[in-house]
Amino acid sequence: MPRIKDKTWLESLCRSYTEANVKTLAGWATGDNIDEDLKMRAITILMDRGWGRPMQQAEAKVDGELRITIRKMLSKDDE
Repeated sequence: MPRIKDKTWLESLCRSYTEANVKTLAGWATGDNIDEDLKMRAITILMDRGWGRPMQQAEAKVDGELRITIRKMLSKDDE
């Protein structure tokens, strides 16, 4: 796939399909003759986009000092 230099053009094109895609996902999520895995995936996508993804926790057992470096913070729009 060729590399797209103008990311805003692609974002705009994809966003122009938002309403139709949400309707499709909602149809899959509520459809009667839809595979259960597809239904759950559609529901997950709709919920993630509408309410945000749940926080992820990480645990580690460390002997000694633990240092965490954050290189980049992402906003909800960056996901």
